[in-house]
Amino acid sequence: MDLFDGLLEKAQERYDYLCREIERHNELYYVHASPEISDYEYDMLMKELEEIEKQYPELKKDYSPTQRVGGKVIDEFKSVEHTVPMLSIDNTYNEAEIREFDSRIRRSIHDIEQIGYVVELKIDGVAIAIRYKDGIYQQAITRGDGFRGDDVTDNVKTIRSIPLRLMKFAPHSLEVRGEVFMINKELERLNQIREEMGEEPFRNPRNTTAGTLKLKDTRQVAQRKLSAYFYEVILEDSDKNIIQSHLETLNCLKEWGFPVNPHWKKCENVEEVIEYCNLSRNNRYSLEYEIDGMVIKVNEHTIREKLGTTSKSPRWVIAYKFPAETAQTKLLNIKIQVGKTGTLTPVAEMEPVPLAGTIVKRATLHNFEELDRKDIRIGDIVEIQKAGEIIPQVIRPILELRPPDAKTFPIPQICPVCGSKVQKDPEGVFYRCLSSECPAQLKQKIQHYAQRRAMNIEGLGPAIIEQLVDKGLVKNIADLYRLTREQVIKLERMGNKSTENLINAIEKSKNRTLSALLFGLGIRHVGQHLAEILARNFKSIEELIYVDIGKLTEINEVGPVVAKSIKDFFSTKTNVSLIEDLRRLGVKTREIEENKGIEKNIFNGKTFVATGTLKDYSREQIEQKIKFYGGKVSSSVSKNTDFVLVGDNPGTKLEKAKQFGIKIITESEFEKMIQEDAG
Repeated sequence: MDLFDGLLEKAQERYDYLCREIERHNELYYVHASPEISDYEYDMLMKELEEIEKQYPELKKDYSPTQRVGGKVIDEFKSVEHTVPMLSIDNTYNEAEIREFDSRIRRSIHDIEQIGYVVELKIDGVAIAIRYKDGIYQQAITRGDGFRGDDVTDNVKTIRSIPLRLMKFAPHSLEVRGEVFMINKELERLNQIREEMGEEPFRNPRNTTAGTLKLKDTRQVAQRKLSAYFYEVILEDSDKNIIQSHLETLNCLKEWGFPVNPHWKKCENVEEVIEYCNLSRNNRYSLEYEIDGMVIKVNEHTIREKLGTTSKSPRWVIAYKFPAETAQTKLLNIKIQVGKTGTLTPVAEMEPVPLAGTIVKRATLHNFEELDRKDIRIGDIVEIQKAGEIIPQVIRPILELRPPDAKTFPIPQICPVCGSKVQKDPEGVFYRCLSSECPAQLKQKIQHYAQRRAMNIEGLGPAIIEQLVDKGLVKNIADLYRLTREQVIKLERMGNKSTENLINAIEKSKNRTLSALLFGLGIRHVGQHLAEILARNFKSIEELIYVDIGKLTEINEVGPVVAKSIKDFFSTKTNVSLIEDLRRLGVKTREIEENKGIEKNIFNGKTFVATGTLKDYSREQIEQKIKFYGGKVSSSVSKNTDFVLVGDNPGTKLEKAKQFGIKIITESEFEKMIQEDAG
C-alpha cells in the first residue's frame, strides 16, 4: 500500500465516522430534543466533514450531512406514481359524527368485541412519502392527487430531522409517510425578513411550507427551516408481518430514527377518543406548530384490512376537524404603517377581543385592493381570525350589523408620515412613499442597517434610533458617522460607558465586509444571501453602480425582477449620493483587504486552525481575514496544519497542536505577521 492509499483509507474511516456521528447528533437534536454537544461543536464536525470532501471528492456520498445545505437548482418537478395511493381522509366536525364513525366500524366488524384507536394531532402541513433502499434515502414525493405526486427529493433532503441514512436495522425496501410543516417561530422569522425587504408577509405556515417545497433553489429551501413528523410505513409483502398495529408503526419509526409526534394516545373506546380530542383542542395554542384537528385511527392492522377502503379514503381512519375560531369586534380606525421600503399597509385598530389564546387589538388588512374588495369600513362590526393561528386578520364586515355612519377608507395620495407623493407599485398591489427622506422609512432603514447581519452596530437599538431621528440628528444613514460624543450622551438612557460603546461600534462598522454593506443598504429583494453573491461577483459598490442589467441577470440567482430592483437602486441619485457620502466618511465600499491579500499572498499555501475565543474577531471574521491574505482554514488540526491561532479558553486542538509540534500563535502575533509582511 503506497502513502496515498494509506491516507485515503484513514480519510475514509474518518469520513464514515463523521457521517454517522453528525447524523446521530441530528437525531438527538431534532427527534429526541436532547442534544449532547453545543452548536459550535456540531459546526466543527460539519466543517471537518466538508474539509475531507473537499480534499477527497471521491469519498462524498449522497447521504452525507453536507448535502442538506442545498445548492442545486431544480429545472422541473417530475411527476411520480405512488406505490400505494395516498388517499384522503374523511372529516368529522362534532362528537356525534365521531360516535357515528365508531358505530359504523362496529356494524362492519361483528366478531371483535373491543376496537382500540390511536388518536394523533392533525398537523397543518404537507403530506410527504419518502422511499429508502438498504437504509439510504432515495426519493421524496408529495401527495399530489393521491395517485401521482411531485418528486421533491432534493428539497426534502435539506430537512435536518429526516434521516438520509437509517442508523438502525430497517427493511431492505421501505417507504415512510408523514407531514412536513413549519413551526410558528420560523414563519415569524421569515416574515420579519420579508417585511425588511418590503415584501408581503406569508399568510400561514401551511401555504408557506407548500411553497417552500416547490422552490427550485434547494439552498433557499434549506434556509427556511422546515420540520417533519412521520406516522405511516409502507412495506413490501414479504415484510408486512413486521408491524401488526399502529402502535408498532410508531415504535418502529422511532427506532429507525424518524421523528414521531409525541402527542398521541391509545384509546380503548370512543369516549376516550372524544375526551382526548377535546383536551387537545383546548391545548392547541400551547404547541409550537399549527394543528387543525385530530386523526383517529383503528390500531390493529387485521381490523383495518377487514374494513378496507372506498375509492377515496380508508374506512379505518377519520379526521376530526376543529371549527375555525373567530371573534367579532368593532373596527375603531384604520392606520397606515409605512415600511422600510416605503410600503403603505392599512392596519385595523379594533376593540380588544380574546382570540386563539391572545388579546387582539390590531390586525393587518394586507393592502388597499383587499380592503376595497372586502368593503371593510371604519365603524363596522368585523369578524376576525388568526391566519394559521398566528397573524390576526379581518375576514369580513358583518353587513347586517353595519352602522349607518360607517366610513370607507380612501387610498392615501400622500404619505401620512412625511407628506410626500405616494405611487402604486407597478409590480403589484402596493402603494409606496417615494421619499428616501421619509422618517418612518428612515427609522426602519437604520435599524436594518445596524443589525448584526448587516453593519453590526451594537447598542443602536430602536429607542436610540427613535431619538436620533426625532431630534433631527440623523436624517440619513451617513449621518450616523457624523455623530459626536456630545450629541449621543445627551440622549435618554445614555451614560458615559454606553455612549463610548456606541461611538466605537459605529466607527468599527466602517470596516465591515462589502456583502454586509450591500445587505445593510436595504436594496429591495437583496437579502443576506444575495448580498454575498453580489459581493463575490463585484469587488466594489462602484462596479455595481455602473453595471448594466444584462450583466446582472447572468449571475445565478439574480432574475429579471431582482436585477431591475438593484439597477433602480443604483440609478437613483439620492442613493448614489448616500454611497459617496459613506465612502467619504470612511465606510469601506470595496474589498480592499481582499485585493491586498491576493496581491501580497502573505499566507499563500499556509493552513490555519483557530481555537478559543478571540478578542477582536468572530470565528467568521478571522476565517475571512486568513482567506483574504491567501491562507486556508481548517476545522481540525493535522500534520498539514501550519499555524494554530489560540484565543481564550482553547479546546483540545491546542493539545493536539503541541503533540504535532505545530506553531502556536496568539491574536497579536497573527496581526504582527500581517503588518510585517504587508509593510
